[in-house]
Amino acid sequence: MSNNEQPTRSSRRQTDEERDEEQRSGGLVKKIILSIVGVVVLLFVAGAALFFYYASSAPKISQSELASQNGTTIYDSQNRVISRLGLQKREYAKDSQVPTTLKHAVVSIEDRRFYKHHGVDPIRIVGAATANIFGRSDGMQGGSTLTQQLVKLSVFSTAASDRTFKRKAQEAWLAINVERHFSKNQILDFYINKVYMGNGVYGMQTAAQYYYGKDLNQLSLSQLALLAGMPQSPTYYNPLSTNTQAATRRRNEVLNAMVRSKYITQAQADKAAQESITADLDSSHGNTSNGDVNVDEKVIDPYIKEVLADLQSKGYNPYNDGLQVHTNIDLAAQKHLYTAANDTVPFQSNQMQAGVAVTDPHNGQVVAMLGGRHTGNVVYGLNRAVQTNRSSGSTAKPLMDYGPAIEYLQWPTFKAVQDTKFYYPGTSIALHDFDNKYKGTMTMRAALVQSRNVPAIRTLQDVGIKRATTFLNGLGISQKKPYTLQNGIGLYISPLQVSAAYAAFANGGTYYEPYYISSITTQDGNVKRFSSKGHRAMNKATAYMMTDMLKGVFTDSQGSGREANISGVNQAGKTGTTNYPGGNQSGVMDSWMAGYTKNYSIAVWTGYDRPQSASPISDTYTNSAQWLYKDEMQYLDSRNHASNWKMPDTVEAVRVNGKRQLVIKDSKWALEYAAIDDDGDDSSSSSSESRSSSLSSSIVSSSSVFSNNQEQNSSSQTTQSSNANTTTPGNGNAGNNNNGQQTSPSNAGQ
Repeated sequence: MSNNEQPTRSSRRQTDEERDEEQRSGGLVKKIILSIVGVVVLLFVAGAALFFYYASSAPKISQSELASQNGTTIYDSQNRVISRLGLQKREYAKDSQVPTTLKHAVVSIEDRRFYKHHGVDPIRIVGAATANIFGRSDGMQGGSTLTQQLVKLSVFSTAASDRTFKRKAQEAWLAINVERHFSKNQILDFYINKVYMGNGVYGMQTAAQYYYGKDLNQLSLSQLALLAGMPQSPTYYNPLSTNTQAATRRRNEVLNAMVRSKYITQAQADKAAQESITADLDSSHGNTSNGDVNVDEKVIDPYIKEVLADLQSKGYNPYNDGLQVHTNIDLAAQKHLYTAANDTVPFQSNQMQAGVAVTDPHNGQVVAMLGGRHTGNVVYGLNRAVQTNRSSGSTAKPLMDYGPAIEYLQWPTFKAVQDTKFYYPGTSIALHDFDNKYKGTMTMRAALVQSRNVPAIRTLQDVGIKRATTFLNGLGISQKKPYTLQNGIGLYISPLQVSAAYAAFANGGTYYEPYYISSITTQDGNVKRFSSKGHRAMNKATAYMMTDMLKGVFTDSQGSGREANISGVNQAGKTGTTNYPGGNQSGVMDSWMAGYTKNYSIAVWTGYDRPQSASPISDTYTNSAQWLYKDEMQYLDSRNHASNWKMPDTVEAVRVNGKRQLVIKDSKWALEYAAIDDDGDDSSSSSSESRSSSLSSSIVSSSSVFSNNQEQNSSSQTTQSSNANTTTPGNGNAGNNNNGQQTSPSNAGQ
C-alpha cells in the first residue's frame, strides 16, 4: 500500500464514524421529541378523561334555574325563613324590554367574544392563563365567559374553596350545554335579570327602578353603561355611595369598551362620560317594595349582620351564591329580647343603649343578640353586642383575677384577701372602690360577691400578668398590647366575648368559640356543616368554685346583682360598672350584667354611645342591665329549666366560721380541714362540721397571716412585675375615648 492511500482510508473511516455519530444523535433527538409528544398526548388524554369524568357528575341545570333570583335565604334554628337577601320586588325584563345598547355594554365589558364562542372561549382561557403567569390576574376565574358566569350564578357558589378543576370542568360543560339549548339573546336576558346589583337588588330591570325610578328602555347611555359595569362589584360601584369616583370610573371603562367593540363612537362615549353619575337618581326607589319575610328586619338585624360577615369570611358571596343558610338563632328568644329592650325594661332615656349576647354553654351557638335600642330603620347598623371599645368593669374579675387564682394557685373560696389602702406600684395613685372605703381582711368569696376592687388587684398581683394572660387566652380573649394591673377590673371586650367566656364556667371549664351558622347549602346541593370544637380552658374545680361564689352575687345580702335574682333559677353571674375619667362625676358611664345557667350564658352592656356628651347613668338606671338580663334569663329558663351544678370529685366542701366554703381536694388548704357533707346550701347546720370549733374560728386569721407572709416574701418580685406590666396606673374601669383606649384612671364601680 502506498503512502498516499493511507490518509485516504483514514479520512474515509473518520467520515463514516462522524456519519454514524450524527445518525445516533439524530435518533436520540427523535426519541426525545417523540417522548415529549407522547407525554403531552398522554396528559391531554388524561386531562380529557378527567374532564369528562367530572363533567359526567355535573348538576343538571334548567331554564327555571337560569331565570331564578340568586338571593340567599336565611333560616332560624327551627328551619323557618327569617331573611331573604333581595328584599325588593323583582322586575323581570323580557327580551323586548332589554335595550340593545345594554346588551352591547354587557358584552363589551364582560365578554367581547361572546357572539363567537360556544360557551367556552379557548382564546380567553389562554389569555387569562398568560395573565396568571405574569401576575396580572387572580386565578382561573379570568377565563370565564359570560355563559360560564351565568352557570356559576345559577348552580354553583363563588367561594374560593370551590374554585377547583372539578368545578371549572363542570362549569365549562354546563356552559356548552346552555349554548346548545338557548340563543345568545336568551343567555344575555338570563344574565341581565340574575346578577346582583347592590342594596338587595337583583337584575338590571329592578336596578333601573331602584336607582333611577325608570325602566331600562328609559335610561340614557351613561346610565346603562353604569348598570352594565356594576355586577363586578356592586357595593364599590354603587352610585348612591358618598364617594362616587369608583362608579364614575367604572362607567367610563364600559363606555371605552363599547368604543373598542365598535358599538358606539368615541364622540358618543365622550358625551355620555360628561353626564354626572348621580344625575336623575331616585331616592324613593321607584316601584320596588319589600319581600315576603314576616319577621321584622329590625328584630333580627344584628344577628343577620354577623351571619353575612361570617359567610364572607368563609369565602361565600351571600348576594350572588343563592345559598340556604341555617343559623343557631332562637327566634322566640330574639323577639323577646328585642321587646324587653325596647318596650319592657325601663331605661334612663331612649338614647341610652344596650348590647346583649346570648350563647349556649353546651356548644357555643349564639342563641340571640341585641345590637341596640330604638335603632329606627337602620339596616346592618352598629352592633353593640360585638363592639369592644367599652370597659367591661368588674365582670373582668372572674376572668383575670379569681379564676386564675383558683386555677394556678389553688386558692380556696375562703382565702383571705386584703381590702386595704392600695397604690399602683411606682405611683402615688390610690385605687378606690365605689364607696371609697376599705373593709380590711375578707375572704375571696366575700370580695367577689361584693365586687371589691382592691382585693381583685392584689389577687392579680399574686397570680401574675403572664398566668392571667394565659387564662384569658384560653377563654378566647386577647389583645395586642400587654395587659396591666388595671385590666383586672376592666377589660375591653364585647358582650359576646363575655358571654362565651362565662359559658366556660357554666359547662365545667370548656371554652367554645361562639358561632352563628350551623350549615350552608349551595345551589348545587352541597351541604357544609359547622360546629365549634371546644377546648378545656380550666379545671372542673375552677369552674365549679367560681360558679359557687358567683351565685352569691344574686342571693347574698351584700351581693351586687340582687336586682337580677330570679327565684327558682340556678344561676351565677357578675355585675360591672365604670366611672368617668377622673371620677369627678356622679353616676356611671357603663353598666354590665353577665350571668349564666347550665343552659344559657347572657352578657348585657348598657350605656351611651357618646358618654362624654350624655348625662351619667344614675344609680337607679345602673340597674337597667340587671333588669334586662333578668327579663331574658327568666324567659329562657322558663322554656328550658336548668338544674343545679354538681360538685366535681376534685372539690371538697368545708365549713369556715359557720359558712360553707370550697377547697380543692389535696391542696395545702384542704389538708388542714375535714370535708363536710355538701348539699350546696349555705344554711347547712354547723353540726356537720368534723373539726374543732377552735380550729374553725382561727381559719380566716391564719389564712390572713399566710397571705401576708406570702406577700412579704414576694413583694420585691410583685413590684417589679407590676412596674413592668403597668403603663397607665389607675382603675381598670377607666373612661374611654372612641377608640376604646383608657384615658385616665378612675374609681371602680360594682
